[in-house]
Amino acid sequence: MSSTRVIVVANEKGGSGKSTVAMHVAIALIKSGQRVATIDLDARQKSFTHFVENRRAWARQIDRDLEIPEHFSFGKVHYPTARDEAAGCKALADAIDALGRHCGVIVIDTPGHDNYLMRYAHSLANTLITPLNDSFVDLDVLGSVDPRTFDVTATSHYAEMVQATRRGRQPDRASTEWIVLRNRLSTLSSRNNALVGRGLQELARWLDFRCVEGLAERMIFRELYPRGLTAVDDIDDIALGTRPTMSHVTARLEMQNLLGCILLGDVRSNAALAVPSRMMG
Repeated sequence: MSSTRVIVVANEKGGSGKSTVAMHVAIALIKSGQRVATIDLDARQKSFTHFVENRRAWARQIDRDLEIPEHFSFGKVHYPTARDEAAGCKALADAIDALGRHCGVIVIDTPGHDNYLMRYAHSLANTLITPLNDSFVDLDVLGSVDPRTFDVTATSHYAEMVQATRRGRQPDRASTEWIVLRNRLSTLSSRNNALVGRGLQELARWLDFRCVEGLAERMIFRELYPRGLTAVDDIDDIALGTRPTMSHVTARLEMQNLLGCILLGDVRSNAALAVPSRMMG
């Protein structure tokens, strides 16, 4: 497992876009020439698993060779005893070891709540990506703010858990790179946008994470999900089921820029991810 790069997408709050980000990271890595496996730890929602299944089904329906990662979905998590937790963590470690024998990167999507597998995945991460909606409600998982000045006053439960797992990593393992994505950004500047940004920059200094502007609030990302498509796919009339629009072009460029910022610096120069000229017409 030491030579396998483990990317964990996590946030204790649901609805932040974890599965969308995880799928886009996985597909973009495959397109850049890497062998990628994916793991879904959300045994209840299984959004990541459904995303992969939708992609596989749509590829068959349109007779198109869409890149599909080797995928593993965990079953229901049990909490009865410490022995059960240890067995669950060993099962996750074994799955990563098995997948890592033929895949260089493993992308793990986590549930929007705390459990022992989610915490254990954090301890294994080379890169941790935390999507965060651009609001004080979502900022609360990282830190609390003064209601009068909006200055950060303390770190919160999720941030403290991440810091604990980073400190607890084995000495022979490199420290976890932590990236916080500001998702569902408004296209218009606002006081809220500025204040949340200020709070995140202060927390970044406290907690040693890198803050990156993520995805705007675009309906197109939701429309791609039923077919398992991503904004980095070469989307044409057949794959999309309709004529691509400028919304698809904008989403594609936005996602390419995001992936380049967070971990895929070579993505934007990869010919496979260039915006097709027919989409620009």
